[in-house]
Amino acid sequence: MGMFVRLADDFGGAVSPFQKSFFRNIVAVFVAGALFLRACGRAGARPSPVPTGRVALPRDRTGWAALVWRSIFGTIGIFGNFYALSHIPLGDACMLNKLSPFAAVIASWLLLGDRVTARQGVAVAIAFVGAMFVVKPGFALAGESTAALAGLAGGVSAGLAYTCVRRLGILKVEPSFIVLFFSAFSTLATLPFLLFDYHPMTGAQVAILFGAGIAATVGQFGITAAYRFARPREIAVYDYANVAFAAVFGFLVFGQVPDAFSWFGIAIIVAMGVWMNRRAVD
Repeated sequence: MGMFVRLADDFGGAVSPFQKSFFRNIVAVFVAGALFLRACGRAGARPSPVPTGRVALPRDRTGWAALVWRSIFGTIGIFGNFYALSHIPLGDACMLNKLSPFAAVIASWLLLGDRVTARQGVAVAIAFVGAMFVVKPGFALAGESTAALAGLAGGVSAGLAYTCVRRLGILKVEPSFIVLFFSAFSTLATLPFLLFDYHPMTGAQVAILFGAGIAATVGQFGITAAYRFARPREIAVYDYANVAFAAVFGFLVFGQVPDAFSWFGIAIIVAMGVWMNRRAVD
């Protein structure tokens, strides 16, 4: 997704973060909507906002609150990350966004009562260090305090959104509905910005941003499934894998050759992922 978002600006005029966010979410609305209707059909239920049977949504206030807060925090996370990417160096924006796993671990501890072991805390911290070796933030944020704060808010909000997804997983909420609800919420949130600040796009930009939407949709279903079956403390390390993939795509698409520090950081992230998996098996 990040590769497509960056690539869009190379094929036409500048596109606002909110416009990019609209395309990032609109694809997920249609895909998740279709899968939700299909899930309702499999369960033998009439398609409705609150189906019955195996595709049960939370009927208590806590479950619906988690859906709403997941959408609010997730939307803030997208806006903050995209705004930071457009106004400060890539490394600094990525660094701020990588606060989300920390926020998810802490929030799940405070709100859900998930216990964090010393091993898991160390693994998350070391993975964060590995991510910093890859993105190499310059911390050139002095003149861009608004963008830096937006990136910080985006990273923390994303972590809080993941905690809400974990809560929804505990309540056995249908995954396609979680993605559908969030994507529709975020799409509607971008509409005012599109109406008053729409930037004409080339055909290539439209195609590229639809690619971003497809990638984001796959990611949304993946992370939603992950938080249904595991606690944030067990997933946080793997959240840093996107830094390694970003380096690979940067090389394949933009010809950016990872330096020794980047390879070292990628090795750290992979090692922590393998180590955490072995601990889970043990």
